[in-house]
Amino acid sequence: MPHPVLCMLFRTAKLKQVTFSPIELPSVIPPVPWTSHKHGADIFSTVELIRHADDVRRDTLLSTPLQKVLPTLDALNTVGACPWIINKKVLDVMVEVFKTGGSEQLDVPCSIHDIPLPPKIHSWCPAAVWHRLLLEGSIAVDFSSNVSKCRNVKQQKEKNSPVEKSLRSDVWTLLTSMSLKSTFPAVEVPGSDLSRGIMVFGQGKPLGASGLDWLKIHCINLTGLKKRSPNSERLAYANEVMDDILDSAERPLSGRGWWKDADEPWQTLATCMEIAAASQSPDPSAFVSHLPVHQDGSCNGLQHYAALGRDVEGAKSINLHPMDTPRDVYSDVVELVESVRADDAMKGNEIAKVLEGHIQRKVIKQTIMTTVYGVTIYGARKQIQGQLEDLETFPQEHVSAAKNYLTAKTLSSLEQMFTSARQIQDWFVLMAMLVTRVRGNLVSWRTPLGWPVVQYYASHNHTFSKLSGEKALLVKPKSRKQMNAFPPNFIHSLDASHMMLTAVHCQRKGITFASVHDCFWTHPCHIPVMNKICREQFVSLHNYPILEELSELMSEQHGFHINETGEVAELKKVFNYVLTRVPERGEFELENVLDSTYFFS
Repeated sequence: MPHPVLCMLFRTAKLKQVTFSPIELPSVIPPVPWTSHKHGADIFSTVELIRHADDVRRDTLLSTPLQKVLPTLDALNTVGACPWIINKKVLDVMVEVFKTGGSEQLDVPCSIHDIPLPPKIHSWCPAAVWHRLLLEGSIAVDFSSNVSKCRNVKQQKEKNSPVEKSLRSDVWTLLTSMSLKSTFPAVEVPGSDLSRGIMVFGQGKPLGASGLDWLKIHCINLTGLKKRSPNSERLAYANEVMDDILDSAERPLSGRGWWKDADEPWQTLATCMEIAAASQSPDPSAFVSHLPVHQDGSCNGLQHYAALGRDVEGAKSINLHPMDTPRDVYSDVVELVESVRADDAMKGNEIAKVLEGHIQRKVIKQTIMTTVYGVTIYGARKQIQGQLEDLETFPQEHVSAAKNYLTAKTLSSLEQMFTSARQIQDWFVLMAMLVTRVRGNLVSWRTPLGWPVVQYYASHNHTFSKLSGEKALLVKPKSRKQMNAFPPNFIHSLDASHMMLTAVHCQRKGITFASVHDCFWTHPCHIPVMNKICREQFVSLHNYPILEELSELMSEQHGFHINETGEVAELKKVFNYVLTRVPERGEFELENVLDSTYFFS
């Protein structure tokens, strides 16, 4: 840990050749527990609980009683205290690939010194060309930076990653909605497959009776194979390809390279190496494993919507209901869209005919995932366009018409499958419109754990007050942005609340826990216990009257007190009615989640 004066010098110097904060390197000193809004994380440097927060959000947090934020601070302390070490074997393989020219298949670029200068392009050049050239350069720089930092710290015994909340990164959406990001300041754990592949828990645990089986299942999960198969079939398949797994571990670059074809190749390689080491040990059950095993939610945003609305059919599609085999909502939507496409093709729709054989899971997966988080029609079209452009067999001259057709059919299929989600989303949007346009207020709420959330999407102007003789700040909410952001941000806040509850209860059981969005990590031996806690805390969360409390809070903050009669009074009554009109629930029994093996899997 550098001296405080040196930290100050680094901050003021702003060295251009340093692409990361020198004072946020991995530390052998465990992070200081957060005890209040202002104190925690670092012994020597001041770390803000919310970095780069605006005055409104900072004031909201500071005005919140400490007792209300303690559950959140407990979760921050739990996740932030998890120690990490570098997986040296995987890092060495990664560096070797880098030195020998990189690999597009493995997302390893060549050295930035070997990248040829791009051709001269003009201002009228298509945006896609600009994007591709910028992406190629940034990938090389990011990879070089991460590898360099890993090599500098890999000899240290353990590094602790202080957990913070950031409003100026990909976590910004999660942060404002109370989602957390466990960051390893020098190498981000929740980053790409490259970053995750070289990080393992600092503390190891014996595999126990079922740990090796969970490692094998985890390996197959990372390959992307057997998505709709039960765990028993995934385990059987892992045993079938054990020769390939061992070959990948022992000869990663000179062997058959089975691991390279996986969806997450570097994490697959790390798991292959762990399986090989455990299998070759005298007693696999006593083998001490450091590798995190992941359990993923099934389109987590839809899981929360289905639970909020007690949606029977929706709950089955995203594994809230116990099933013998896991359901894959993305494949379900593909089947529904393909059925509609086939009907349209028979009726003579030309673009439906062109799309035959091209409606694949990967083409519409991103759109399905982001729909519940507020993706716009324009954004959905751009997502599908990018996937179609990556399909070598798809005729590129039809991309424009195909993206419009697929976007419309995908979104309509989702509405058909998840009716309660659409109703709840519509209610959120309507409330946000009334709060911002009629009352002129910012949308705000509290999570089930008591954390205050404020959507500060607003324009502000200074005006001169004749009465006080001082300047006054006028804040005008950006209504459209408030409306679009409220549904995804609220669901993100439930994501984070569930993660926090799971983290704290895992800590009470002595279980190591880490989280990346809706993916929970622990040691192989603790997967069954973590899964049980995960399910219990989801049920506990949604047994709480979430929508009713939101309605009550909105009415309290923004509702009208009506003392008059007439047309204006009637409009105020309608306003109040909308805030209290909680969408009706279906018949799904929430306790079914407790028996759902594939809720997180």
